[in-house]
Amino acid sequence: MPSFDEVLKEAGEFGRFQKRVFFLLCQTGITFSFLFVGVVFLGRDPEEYWCRIPCASELRKRCAWTLEDEYNLSIQASSLTNSSSQCERYDTEWNSTCYSCTNPLSHLTNYSLGNVSFTSCQDGWLYKNPHSTIAGEFDLVCENRWLIDLTQALLNLGFLIGGFILGYAADRYGRTRIYLFSTFGAGLCGLIVALSQNIVVFSIFRFLQGVFGKGTWMTSFVIVTEIVGSDERRIVGIVIQIFFTLGVVILPGIAYLIPTWRGIQLATTLPNFLFLIYYWLIPESPRWLLTRKKGKRALKILQSIAENNGKGLPPHFSEITVSDEEVSNPSLLDLVRTPQMRKFTLILMYAWFTSAVVYQGLVLRLGIVQGNLYLEFFVSAVMEFPAAFLILLTIDRTGRRPLFASSGIVAGIACLITAFLPKDIPWLSTSVAIVARLAITITFELVYLVNSELYPTVFRNFGVSFCSGLCDIGGIVAPFLLYQLANIWSELPLLVYCILSVLCGILVTLLPETKGLTLPETVEDVEKLSSCFNRSCGKPRHQNSSTYV
Repeated sequence: MPSFDEVLKEAGEFGRFQKRVFFLLCQTGITFSFLFVGVVFLGRDPEEYWCRIPCASELRKRCAWTLEDEYNLSIQASSLTNSSSQCERYDTEWNSTCYSCTNPLSHLTNYSLGNVSFTSCQDGWLYKNPHSTIAGEFDLVCENRWLIDLTQALLNLGFLIGGFILGYAADRYGRTRIYLFSTFGAGLCGLIVALSQNIVVFSIFRFLQGVFGKGTWMTSFVIVTEIVGSDERRIVGIVIQIFFTLGVVILPGIAYLIPTWRGIQLATTLPNFLFLIYYWLIPESPRWLLTRKKGKRALKILQSIAENNGKGLPPHFSEITVSDEEVSNPSLLDLVRTPQMRKFTLILMYAWFTSAVVYQGLVLRLGIVQGNLYLEFFVSAVMEFPAAFLILLTIDRTGRRPLFASSGIVAGIACLITAFLPKDIPWLSTSVAIVARLAITITFELVYLVNSELYPTVFRNFGVSFCSGLCDIGGIVAPFLLYQLANIWSELPLLVYCILSVLCGILVTLLPETKGLTLPETVEDVEKLSSCFNRSCGKPRHQNSSTYV
């Protein structure tokens, strides 16, 4: 009796239907990238700000000054006391210093520089463009700057929790149902973020937006993987990530054209509501339906796929038989219960963690362009495109495992070389660091694909979401690891990245090659993949797997 993949081949493995669904779900990658890296523009330091002078606020009311007049007085006070810092002000009783509307700082000129002492900005700050970023609107500068890092940590925590909870829900209640629920949640929480009036509300709903955002991204990736044939999985698995990079490339343009953080947040969040029309455009995954004993509905979707692709299923595919085994809901124990599943889970978790730490660490360190945030961000994003094209050009020739392993090892060696290159040849150091960035990007993109191919349909979404949670933990760890180690020795982070990457490359050689294999349906199919370690494999089959008659 034919397997699901054999029936899918009759219906079309990557026909007009799959291409349409694939293109629609790829848009999720763009919006998710906005959320993933948006803090760079939402929370950047304001261009100009100075300590607020208490008497200036009083004079503004008494002298009918504008906000610009008060701002200019703050700058004047800093210049008179030779304070070039935006995080400290002259330590005096300001309310007894400002006397008149015409020359409120006349007394400051009587102080000699030797008598000047400074203190922190106890009364807050004044900003030239207070609404351009959350830093300016919520006073997140100087000693409060760490709160922006905290909001990003909470976002990553949201990714972690969302991957776990919504990954589980997608395997239990369905891919498209959870996808639509997640897109609505991400849009609603993002809208509340844009309307928030304080950093507490901002942080809470930014965290929740991370929960739902991770649900949209991981579920869309799994849906795309499950509706195409094995020969096309590597294409869709990589191209969908190209759309993520495309979003990163687009983001600086949006931030450049929109002057306020609220506008940027709205522009990058509202598209989530458009995805709700996918209810009528994207059906449930027939692979998932078969695991839930919904054979008639799965057959109806397969017939629709065949019709949209200009094909028809043979008459003997008119009835479907599913397994009589009781379907259990996915659990954490499923990922470690059997030897092969346990090995795959531990290796993939480490690969996710390493990819996130090294990738984000190199992004923070590289500094390709200095002085222009928009241009620097754009160039950095464009650099990721070659990695995807290299994968597409080589993965069919080399397979998943050799490319996966070699990219990790190359990234580690490039980090090691960069650490010891002479500092008087900056172009050489930058070039080798770019090689490391490209290699770790390849590793990052392959872990998505390999993770989805090694887990069975019954808990594929849950497994991918759980393992990718280590990516979110890596995202939290990365900046602290970079800056703390750099305080000891500026190149020490590169040595750590080298060890992490090379070890990752070695460990993934213990994974089976999945090139050309059908997706495993059950845990038993996954256990049989061990035979793929050192030889060519046939298609994994299970005597109780869903079949067609």
